[in-house]
Amino acid sequence: MWLVSLALIMFATPLVAQEPLPSWNDGPARQAVVDFVRKVTTEGGPDYVTPGARIAVFDNDGTLWTEWPVYTQLQFALDRVKALAPKHPEWRKKQPFRAALDGDVKTLAAGGAKELMALMAVTHAGQTQEEFRAEVEDWLAKARHGAFKARYDALVYRPMLELLGYLRANQFKTYIVTGGGVEFVRTFAERAYGVPPEQVVGSTIETRFEHADGKPVLRRKPKIVFVDDKEGKPVAIDTHIGRRPIAAFGNSDGDYEMLEWTTAGPGPRLGMIVRHDDAGREASYDRATPIGRLDKALDAADERHWTVISMKKDWKTIFVTPPSP
Repeated sequence: MWLVSLALIMFATPLVAQEPLPSWNDGPARQAVVDFVRKVTTEGGPDYVTPGARIAVFDNDGTLWTEWPVYTQLQFALDRVKALAPKHPEWRKKQPFRAALDGDVKTLAAGGAKELMALMAVTHAGQTQEEFRAEVEDWLAKARHGAFKARYDALVYRPMLELLGYLRANQFKTYIVTGGGVEFVRTFAERAYGVPPEQVVGSTIETRFEHADGKPVLRRKPKIVFVDDKEGKPVAIDTHIGRRPIAAFGNSDGDYEMLEWTTAGPGPRLGMIVRHDDAGREASYDRATPIGRLDKALDAADERHWTVISMKKDWKTIFVTPPSP
């Protein structure tokens, strides 16, 4: 059923154009979006931006779908560790694998991005790209979020889907710029967000051209090539998109540099931060958390004129399909 709701949001362009952001409450956040879009699309106006330069970038985890209490791709990696563990008894004595087998997310988070990426490199390697995508699809079809009891790719934020649709209806090109693995996110991005694979930028694993059974394949290797987080995000945007965006949307300090670089450009700019402050409908966290930490960016929001979106105050509803009680 959630797929039907998603399709209505993604493809009902006339409705989006006539009544923008229906799941947003009236307030500064919604108004900031509407005013910005009006400025950059008004031909002859002082802030008009040609369609080709209307680039908007979105973080994924915590911005477009839930990341609490564990990043979705990390949960996928944890499940992969458990599935592969019988072939690797040495993992019981080695971190971060021991923590993964014990379900010790706190220890994993304390190890930082380097250990997490090492875990993902090992658990995401060895397969061809096609095999990996098929495994991700199979996992998404079967796995359920521990708290919300729903498919992970159903736990996308309805207001952000409306925002993606509203921007595209006004000739913006929307990109996902994620710290997650690019191939992991490309598996579901078009179905979940209407963002095609070529408009997903993310962390990358080493991939090599090989032959298997006489056929050419791309095989994944256990080595992280690029981590698309923090200062890596502007670099990746420039490398893969080749234009500085005019709008950026994030939710954590990992998006600080992307927001900073986007809004420092000339002409009209929009930077927005999704703040998780709704414990009743999703979760409440910001400064004191290893998952989606929002501290530095929150402090800088006023000075840099970034709009903070309150999930509690600004959104009428959170998910495309309300989670099971």
